[in-house]
Amino acid sequence: MSSQLAERDLAVIWHPYSQHGLNQKILPVVSAKGAYLTLADGSKILDGISSWWVNIHGHSHPDIVEAISTQAAEMEHVIFSGFTHEPAVQLAEALVAHPAIRACGLTRVFYSDNGSTAVEVALKMAYQYPLNQGKPSRNRFLALHSSYHGDTLGAMAVGEPSGFHSQFRRLMPEVDFVEPGNLEAFRMALEQRGSDYAAFIFEPLIQGAGGMRIYESEFLQEAVRLCKERGVLTICDEVFTGFYRTGECFAFQHAGIQPDLLCLSKGITGGFLPLAVTLATSEIFSGFLSQDMRTAFLHGHSYTANPIACAAGLASWKILQLEECQLRIQVIAKHTKKNIERLQSRLQGSGVTRVRDARYLGTIGAVEIEDPMNYFSSKPRSLMDMALERGVLLRPLGNVLYAVPPYCCTGEEIDRIYQVMGEVLDRFLLR
Repeated sequence: MSSQLAERDLAVIWHPYSQHGLNQKILPVVSAKGAYLTLADGSKILDGISSWWVNIHGHSHPDIVEAISTQAAEMEHVIFSGFTHEPAVQLAEALVAHPAIRACGLTRVFYSDNGSTAVEVALKMAYQYPLNQGKPSRNRFLALHSSYHGDTLGAMAVGEPSGFHSQFRRLMPEVDFVEPGNLEAFRMALEQRGSDYAAFIFEPLIQGAGGMRIYESEFLQEAVRLCKERGVLTICDEVFTGFYRTGECFAFQHAGIQPDLLCLSKGITGGFLPLAVTLATSEIFSGFLSQDMRTAFLHGHSYTANPIACAAGLASWKILQLEECQLRIQVIAKHTKKNIERLQSRLQGSGVTRVRDARYLGTIGAVEIEDPMNYFSSKPRSLMDMALERGVLLRPLGNVLYAVPPYCCTGEEIDRIYQVMGEVLDRFLLR
């Protein structure tokens, strides 16, 4: 039946971020192990993007498989309002014990289901916190252009206003946007409406879905300082950048800042199950304490703190702390830097002028093409198909071709990913 999987899929499935009217090819995956996907025809694909950035250890890691199996046999799920369980408490304890999180005073963990809901939780907390203190005027948010924070309504509102969420803009609350790096505009926004802002939300140093755009840590340092001066909360969205993607465990460590709220998801379970957390300071948590239920944070999900997902998250966290994993991350970062610099030099040396920029941060590497194609263009899919023909999964973000490989990759596999990226760029740019 696996050979007919694609046809069966097309009869019943509605895929995310897909235009079914274009009759794009659907690839049936029958198994996944380590850094590779196995298709129904037996071919293997090197997963150069960690399957939308979630499988940080690769596929089917045995330690996480065992943790899930053990937990499933003991307790699969239980309501989390008024109840608790060991996996949720252990994972929360592990997170708040991390030195960088502890230094921020982030002592409370609120569980949800994915990155978008983690952001939604943070936005609602930031809005209700001053409301509980009798300051209802703080009802706007400040965000960065080219940002992406998820697909739920609040998360869409603080994402790039001219992006693929633009058709929903009339449904969203008012948000002001500043270009990353433009401190003058940031100061002006705070001077004009500082008392109206509940929070400033940002992806630290690198904007993932916005095109792997990297901006300077100095801007973020000053932006956070200015917010703290004016009582504006700061929300750090590390859904993509968390868990050593940028070299540090959390990207905000590069800038030495201390956010008030921190959103984590994607790699938190190693790609096994949906899970997200929003971490808050003791001060924010205390702002919801009273004898009145109306000041409580009345938000939740049916699968909040699912025990199996939390067990997977704890297993993934333990793997991340192993010296072997840390060394692999360093190797990947080293090979990423080498390959991006080599790719940039080769493209410039060949006289190709249609490459706008090549950049990297930690395990993330990206090349931006001088081409008007965007998320609504068919060209990114052609780039993806070229890479798949060569046995590597790369999924461009508009005119940006990037790699976010799983940490199980060897240096040779990283080199292979960027070799294919170079071949795809050659074919696309020189045709």
